[in-house]
Amino acid sequence: MHSYLEFEKPVADLEGRIRELRSMAQQDDTVDLDKEITRLETKSQDILADLYRKLQPWDKTLVARHPDRPHFIDYQKALIDDFTPLAGDRYFGEDHAVFAGFGRFEGQSIAILGQEKGADTKSRLKHNFGMVRPEGYRKAIRIMDLADRFGIPVVSMVDTAGAYPGMGAEARGQAEAIARSTEKCLNISVPMISIVIGEGGSGGAIAIASANRVFMLEHAIYSVISPEAGASILWRDSTRAKDVATAMKITAQDLQQLVIIDGIIPEPLGGAHRDPAAVYSATRAQLRSALAEFSGMAAGDIRKQRHEKFLAMGRNLS
Repeated sequence: MHSYLEFEKPVADLEGRIRELRSMAQQDDTVDLDKEITRLETKSQDILADLYRKLQPWDKTLVARHPDRPHFIDYQKALIDDFTPLAGDRYFGEDHAVFAGFGRFEGQSIAILGQEKGADTKSRLKHNFGMVRPEGYRKAIRIMDLADRFGIPVVSMVDTAGAYPGMGAEARGQAEAIARSTEKCLNISVPMISIVIGEGGSGGAIAIASANRVFMLEHAIYSVISPEAGASILWRDSTRAKDVATAMKITAQDLQQLVIIDGIIPEPLGGAHRDPAAVYSATRAQLRSALAEFSGMAAGDIRKQRHEKFLAMGRNLS
């Protein structure tokens, strides 16, 4: 059983009732509750579908942050064979907020990297809730350098509330590391595909998402700042995060309309956490298609396409 979001309360009540009826049926097999269970299941699905048709940006923010949502490690295990992780930035140390390494996607060698938030208290602390320090971005640069040297495509998966803002990170050059990582994304000569699987927060996201193709899951978000931080800056009131989420156009649907992203990967009804296998399958298909698009393309053309893509954003939004 997964946890429910605040706007899913009607569904939570119905599914709780369904579990009670199933328990009663198991305890007393003389009682036929199948019809009532089926009726409630249908009603629950109808309500869930209605809720998700009307999701507001803040609702999507909650879905993107759902604790049961698949994380980078889940996608890596589902999509990548023969994965070999690489650790350390060769300058300071290892950052567990970033996973990176090499493996095979449907037989093709790829480099893969992304933020990992962790699935429980212990792992969240280990991975710093997916908030990357400078050494994490320098590790990403190291992986992209290796991929570029050997002509291996790069896949990045974004899921972070933002780069870590601590004093230690700033002292070790956080802003410079983000800038260098963004620069490396733009300048490598191999195809780079990025997928926002949850939260795409600020420079913490763009540092590994300046790619030839950028996709988002249907209920992911991608923003210059978190809604809470934006509300604190604008109004000194983080409770107005809902207003900021709406104003910033952070949903996949808004960003596709603004030509910031290249496509949306569908999620099952109720979000990725309700049927991870379906999300992995849809992500696999999108990744396969995107990599095929750049197969055989000259290195200079790959780099040129990436540069023109981001330059066009400024022209389109000006």
